[in-house]
Amino acid sequence: MLSWGEGAVCWQWWRQSMDMLTSVTPPGISFIRRIGSKGSSNNQYLTTAFKRSQEWKQEDSSLAKPLVSDQLKEVENGVSEEQPARQQSSVFQHSKFSLDDLPPPQHQCSFAQSVINGTNILCGIGLLTIPYAIKEGGWLSLTILILFSIICCYTGILLKRCLESNPGLKTYPDIGQAAFGVVGRLGIAIFLYMELYAAAVEFITLMSDNLSSLFPNVHIKVGGIDLETHVFFAITAALMVLPTVWLRNLSLLSYISAGGIFATIMVTLCLFWVGLVDHVGLKPGRKLLDLENISVSVGLYGFGFAGHAVFPNVYSSMQDPSRFPSVLYLSFAFCLFMYMSVGAVGYLTFGESVESQFTLNMPKELYASKIATWTTVITPLAKYALTILPIALSIEELIPNNKLRCHATAIAIRTFLVISSLVVALSVPYFGQYYLHATIFSFLS
Repeated sequence: MLSWGEGAVCWQWWRQSMDMLTSVTPPGISFIRRIGSKGSSNNQYLTTAFKRSQEWKQEDSSLAKPLVSDQLKEVENGVSEEQPARQQSSVFQHSKFSLDDLPPPQHQCSFAQSVINGTNILCGIGLLTIPYAIKEGGWLSLTILILFSIICCYTGILLKRCLESNPGLKTYPDIGQAAFGVVGRLGIAIFLYMELYAAAVEFITLMSDNLSSLFPNVHIKVGGIDLETHVFFAITAALMVLPTVWLRNLSLLSYISAGGIFATIMVTLCLFWVGLVDHVGLKPGRKLLDLENISVSVGLYGFGFAGHAVFPNVYSSMQDPSRFPSVLYLSFAFCLFMYMSVGAVGYLTFGESVESQFTLNMPKELYASKIATWTTVITPLAKYALTILPIALSIEELIPNNKLRCHATAIAIRTFLVISSLVVALSVPYFGQYYLHATIFSFLS
């Protein structure tokens, strides 16, 4: 039997315990799981409840709280939804060619910058050859030019749909791998980079030829080696394009592209001035259709719209990729208008005597001719960096060590590509002839 004093002490202890329990918010299910896992006793339960009452108020405030939190549901749902996508794109994640490990670009291109880049890719060197293409195929061959513009614009939209169908698709080789496996990836990569590298070599050759025509009597001797005019200006052209290829950001390259578009417009205005104001030539061509030489026209027209190799880079660099079709519409519309205008005026002005570049027909003593020649130097300068960009990015993907994927490595790769294109331009004779590039680009594009 307890004495009166002992009974009072027990009553006081029991009352304090009840008061403490009623003042504590009941724990949630997660607390019972924690306590049960530790095998705590009733005394430990009371002590823990007293010490952690404030934590329960923040974490498990009510038994009405759902057993599975909303955040956990979102995570689980996200995992379940992403699982098919992960299975579809696993071939890209495990491939050493994937772009996933590369750092994302720091700046995205606006809509206007994307239009400028797309237009600069399409409209440039090919503009100079359109009058010659009309001469070879006749006036009716312009229907092929219009047809090419429609087909190439539509295939650009199809390319956009392919890229957005799977997050693992970033480049043309990725699409080739998704369609035909590793063999498709290698085949697409070989043809794609051959076309881009050939274009880069042609740009060096074209800049060298135009500078040589401006300064035909330049001879430089370096270290006892006498550099001919063509060789010296080829090296000069390579040094001119070198700083532009070091830029990895397409938003910065858009300013260089704007210079290329300005140069294209200037060349067009110079042609109009020579033909319509100075009345040079005025020997309009009258050939309607020449089936014997129309294959040359087809190749030159195809070269004028050969920009698909760089379209994936333009698409991935956009702030709003959903507007990529509008970029294509504006770019192709501008290029088609320029091609039709230059082709018609050039063929009407010089007729059957038009050269592979209409600038070669323009009298050198005229100021408009000198301006046109200088602007043809600027045009390949503005296009070279965008052309070489996919090749440089593909080489960077092959670097196994992430620590080596730095800006210094990117500069080294791009410098090597410029030097190698210079060596090829000086080693392969007649590489810049338009018969050759019409064959190359009509086949590869």
